[in-house]
Amino acid sequence: MTATATPRVAAATARPAPRPPSGRLRAWATRAPLLPALVFMIVVTQLPFVATVVISFFDWNALYPKERHFTGIDNYRQVLTDPDLRHSVWTTVLLTVTVVLVSLLLGLVVALLLNRRFRGRGVVRTLMIAPFLIVPVAAALLWKHVLYNPEYGLLNGLLHYVGGPQPDWISDTPLLAVEAALVWQWTPFMMLILLAGLQSRDQQQLEAARVDGASDWQIFRYLTLPHLRRYLELGALLGSIYIVQNFDAVFTITSGGLGTANLPYTVYQSFYQAHENGLASAAGVVVVIGSIIIATFALRVVSSLFREEVSRA
Repeated sequence: MTATATPRVAAATARPAPRPPSGRLRAWATRAPLLPALVFMIVVTQLPFVATVVISFFDWNALYPKERHFTGIDNYRQVLTDPDLRHSVWTTVLLTVTVVLVSLLLGLVVALLLNRRFRGRGVVRTLMIAPFLIVPVAAALLWKHVLYNPEYGLLNGLLHYVGGPQPDWISDTPLLAVEAALVWQWTPFMMLILLAGLQSRDQQQLEAARVDGASDWQIFRYLTLPHLRRYLELGALLGSIYIVQNFDAVFTITSGGLGTANLPYTVYQSFYQAHENGLASAAGVVVVIGSIIIATFALRVVSSLFREEVSRA
């Protein structure tokens, strides 16, 4: 009994230990907790977009649901050839370029000022960020009623105090009124990005330039501005992504009238007012494609910034 049992025990103990799980299994085990979130994101975001793309190929009016039929790319052709829709595309481009460039310029000036040491700098920085934290609709209402109103607005009140004219800002300069409200709200965002870029400069290089007799303008032109190039690109791309899709300011301040209707507002008009589901879906797809193109460049800039920071560390 003992002689026969001993070899069995020895054989059992001599069995090879189980192999550890492979790298692929370990990777799947790590990612498994994220699968519910991934499925939820696909259901909430991607499936509606796929449905929008499908609807964009149909002539589909919500008032006549039985008359819908497949039209191919006719809706996209109408988006690109219809005078009103082309004007909304041009307004979107003009609004985006103007707001981004002016916000970048003002943000750079404010970032240079806030990068200096002075008493109360933290409080001033917090106050400068405040416009970006306001709800977009509330910010648009603030500009429309508190500043632009021709009867009790602050701008006309100041002009009246100095004996100036009393213009109706929204009626006389509608697109400029929308742009000013957006610039006020997006300048703090640009300032934050550029201030982070200013604080990441090589201080030893700046001190060496000052020791060599370089002026403030020369340091800004040959050291600071080249260093901020990536941050300027990042601010421009991120700002473009959001402003291309802006709806709140146009809807609240001008209701899309007086030539201020951009592409998102045109989508709203086509869908909720004209009930043209197919045409609105095609215009929405165009907006998404434009945003994806801009976002692709933004991601490349962000990745290059991270690579520079890692190599510097």
